[in-house]
Amino acid sequence: MTAVHRVVALSLPPQSPFELGCAARVFGDRDAYDFTVCAERRGAVATDAGYEMRVRHGLAALRGADTVVVPGKPLTEEATSPAVLDALRAAHARGARIAAICSGAFLLAEAGLLDGRAATTHWRLASRLAAYAPRVTVDAGRLYIDHGDVATSAGAGAGLDLCLHLVRADRGAAYAARVARALVMPPHREGCQLQYAEPEPAPTGPSDSLAPLLDWAAERLAEPLSVEELAARAGLSPRTLARRFTEQLGLSPGRWLLDRRVAAARALLEETDLPVEAVAARVGLHSALNLRRHFHRAMHTTPAAYRRTFRGPVPG
Repeated sequence: MTAVHRVVALSLPPQSPFELGCAARVFGDRDAYDFTVCAERRGAVATDAGYEMRVRHGLAALRGADTVVVPGKPLTEEATSPAVLDALRAAHARGARIAAICSGAFLLAEAGLLDGRAATTHWRLASRLAAYAPRVTVDAGRLYIDHGDVATSAGAGAGLDLCLHLVRADRGAAYAARVARALVMPPHREGCQLQYAEPEPAPTGPSDSLAPLLDWAAERLAEPLSVEELAARAGLSPRTLARRFTEQLGLSPGRWLLDRRVAAARALLEETDLPVEAVAARVGLHSALNLRRHFHRAMHTTPAAYRRTFRGPVPG
């Protein structure tokens, strides 16, 4: 994968600097991505932070984009310019991937790119998006939803998760993990993880967070961990543990454990020369056959084909 992938962020004034900065930071590696900002008109573009930024490219920049990022959309009564909508539709029809951060989903809906599909946005805007775009299935409980050609994310912070998810699809798990480490972020949060819609009341007893358990389990993937063992470690019944996983992560303990094992296998396939049997043993999937089955179900490819696609230089 040596070709540079062109990412163009479509700025709509007043632009939120944070959402735009999320995309710029994640796609900022010039060896892998060519990141550009465009607007309907070149020149000064207002931001919602009280200053203007100067944009050097107009809508013509979208014609060569591999990915178009819409880093938010101002929610006003004013209709979006037909030129902007036409340029976005043309980019999508040409095969560009379109990704919206937070309120950017409103622009995708206005362009008709979300008709008949599920989408997410910030939980405070979900009911408004559902009323604005009745042909869109709005899921306010997701961090991000990716259909391959079109993707949406929840609030601004979830835009980082979506961008990292797209980088992982483009460049592999190990590359995305390096970007996440530079951002001091978790390398991967599932799109199905729930948004934190309202502040939780202050705890009166021990914390209900699963974070210590997840860290403990992630360091022991090679061991034959079971849901019962995870529950015992957390001091909970398996049923209560399953409920906590659903509440905090949006998936079951068994699914989380399998996802982590597949993610660990991806990194080993990218960064080592270990045979598939050894990779399977290191991530707790025990046999090459078992690894191939779960890997293909998750990634729609084989471990060997994945290694050929995402192989990087072996450290040392």
